Order: sequence, then structure tokens, then C-alpha cells
Amino acid sequence: MTTQLTPAPRPHAPATVALKTPDFGGSSFVAQVRVLTGRSLRAMATDPGIVLFGLIQPVVILFVLTQVFSKMGMPPHFPDGVSYLDFVLPAVLVDNAAQSAMQSGVGLVEDLRNGVVARLRSLPVHPGALLVARSLVGLVRSAVQILVIMVLAMTVLGYSPNGGVAELALSAGLTLFISFALGWAFIAAGAWLRRAEPLQNLALIVIFPLMFASSAYVPVADLPGWLAAVAHVNPLTYAIDATRALALDVPGLDHAIPALLIGAVISAAGAFAALAGFRRPL
Repeated sequence: MTTQLTPAPRPHAPATVALKTPDFGGSSFVAQVRVLTGRSLRAMATDPGIVLFGLIQPVVILFVLTQVFSKMGMPPHFPDGVSYLDFVLPAVLVDNAAQSAMQSGVGLVEDLRNGVVARLRSLPVHPGALLVARSLVGLVRSAVQILVIMVLAMTVLGYSPNGGVAELALSAGLTLFISFALGWAFIAAGAWLRRAEPLQNLALIVIFPLMFASSAYVPVADLPGWLAAVAHVNPLTYAIDATRALALDVPGLDHAIPALLIGAVISAAGAFAALAGFRRPL
């Protein structure tokens, strides 16, 4: 009699459990911009040097220009019934907007050189979030400086524009838009140059001639022929004429649309160039 042996049952293999690791893609773009903007604003507000010199600069420009040039004779095409302070203050605001825009580029250069950008690149942070944050910080800086200039001009120098409160607010808003547009141009320059000194030299070469080759300090009709030709194609002329027309209720409001269009083009081109330069290896 033969005995049939049955094979022993094989032990069951342990069941494999598929563990799904959560995919963390980072916060939203808006949240990133908000956090990075707050970080830069806190750093700026807690630095006494930045606050002090940021407020002194527009005040010095305001008093130097108004006290020096107001003692000179008025040119033939100067608007009737307008003081030189009222005439030049919109130019001071635009000049301050350009200087504040340059600081946006300098701030980006500092972030590139102090290791902040290197740390952010190891995180799920969108490359454009830091650039947008820098532009918003520059906008806040420019808004504070504009407020300081206007308050001092009204309380100390007797600035009394003919336009109403609404027109004055629109004039300040247009100046802020110019600052925002120029800020993107300097952010792009900072992303490519990556050094503060060449960026500041570039700003001096660009802003200084453009301000004097415009309607900032005298009417275009009173400029020499070749300088008047440059002023007619100078983007800052359209910005200054538009802000002056709003604040003083004088002709020139038709320059607002070209100023807005030129600013939009500068913003778009600057943002594209800044993103391309920012994405280069450090």
C-alpha cells in the first residue's frame, strides 16, 4: 500500500502595499508673490539707512530744483499763471519714479548675490514670483516717496495745483505706472548684469540725459533745435506732459495715451527679458 504524500503548503508572500507619496507642488503663484513681497518690505522697513536715504533723496531733488531754477527768468513759452514750482513738480515726481525703479534692479542684484535666489531655486518657487515681488516693492517705495514729496511741496513750498483732488490723484497714479514700467526695465538689466555698480552707471547714463532732453524743466519749444527733436521722441516727455496736464489743468492730456502705451510695452518687454536673464545659471 503506497502512501501519497501531499506537498506542504507554501507560505503566502507578504502583500505589498503601494504607498502614495503626496505630490507637493508648492503654494500658488499669488501666495509666493505675497510672501516674497512681504519679506522684502519688512527688510526695507527695518533698515534705517534704506528708509532714511530713500526719503531724503526725493526731498533733496525737490528743494534743489525748485529753489535753483525758480530764480531764473521764465522762458518765452512758459504757461501763463503757473509758478515754476507747479511746473517742475510733476517732473520731480517722474524723476523720483525713475530713481525708485532703478532700486528695484539693485534689489534683485542683491538677492542674486547674497544666496537668497540659490536657496529659492531648491524650493518649488516659480521663477517669476521673485521678479514680480521686486516690482511691487519698488511700487510701494515710489508711492511713499510721492506722498512725501507732495506733502512737503504743499506744506513747505506752497504747492497749489490748479487741478482738483481727483486730477492730482490721477497724476500720481500715472507716475506710479511709469515707475512700475521702468522698474521692469531695470529688473531686466539687473537679471542680466548681476552687479550693482554697472546697473547704477547704466541708470545714470539713461535717466540723466532723458530727463534734461524732455519737457521736465523747460517747455520743449524753448529747447535748442536738436534737443527739442530728441524731446519729441523721448518717452519721458509724454509721461511728464500727461502728469503736468492732470495736476495743473493745462494742455497736454492727449499725451496720456502714448505714455500708457509706451509704459505697457516697456513692462512687457522688461518682464520677458528679466525672466530670461533670471533663469540663467548663477
